This record gives sequence, structure tokens and C-alpha cells, in this order.
Amino acid sequence: MIARGLIPERLIEADWGAPRDQLFPVDIVVEASDRQGLLRDLSELLTRERINVTAVNTQTRQHQARMAFTLEVESVAQLKRALQLARDV
Repeated sequence: MIARGLIPERLIEADWGAPRDQLFPVDIVVEASDRQGLLRDLSELLTRERINVTAVNTQTRQHQARMAFTLEVESVAQLKRALQLARDV
């Protein structure tokens, strides 16, 4: 089908290519009551979800843990799922 007003010999076929596997860096902060194994549990969760952690910084003060992670995620959906699962930890 040719749109009206377009000259057929000036039309070229275009291909935008296949979607690429791309990772996006995301910084998140987890604040929770500190307990033994908390960092391990969060790390295992991210491993199960196939999310790479490129940086982590943890601090504990008065039994409150604050953990800052830099993650590599494929999509917003993947991040949302991981955050929901982290709430359950």
C-alpha cells in the first residue's frame, strides 16, 4: 500500500532491528531492622532474580540497617518484582 502523495521510488524499506539486551543501573536504598543474615538474604534474592549488584554500602546504627545498592536491571518490571520480594525479607 502506498500512501497518497508519496512517490514510490522515494520510499525505502526500514528495519529498526531487534530489541537489544540492555541493562540499566539503578540505585536503591533498603532500610530495615538489623539482624544477622539480612545482607545475605537480600543478596540471595537478587541472585535468584538474576540481578547483578555492582556496588553496595551498608551501615548499622542503633539496630537499624541502611543498605545502598547499585543494581543492573533489564526493565522496570524486573525492578518492581525485586523490590516487592525485598519487602518480604
